[in-house]
Amino acid sequence: MMWNPGDIVRVTQKTGEYITEVLENHDSKLLVKVLAVTKFPTQGDLHTSFEVDVPLFHQRPALSYQEKFMTPSVGPIRYNGAIPDYKESVRVAMEREMDKLKKMSVWADRCLVELEAMHKETFTNNK
Repeated sequence: MMWNPGDIVRVTQKTGEYITEVLENHDSKLLVKVLAVTKFPTQGDLHTSFEVDVPLFHQRPALSYQEKFMTPSVGPIRYNGAIPDYKESVRVAMEREMDKLKKMSVWADRCLVELEAMHKETFTNNK
């Protein structure tokens, strides 16, 4: 798709997702600026997912309002909705990510309870 300056597009940048405005088209890359956040970046070491005992557990903030970056021109998706307030979009995206992690933690705790019960049943009963 051919993108033009002024087009509003949704773009993934590293582990976050943003509503951006196209500033320049450089054939295979676009220069865009951030208007809002739709997915808060993933925290931690991306090379060792779900590990906390790593040399550097990365804290990744969202890109700043009107921060500019280059992105491949094949990835963006046209965005036609209302553009939310930047700060509010960061709050919503961050809270969504926190809720997802809390649910994952509750799920993991329940899985552990079930596995411990099966382990006890399997390895302590002499059938």
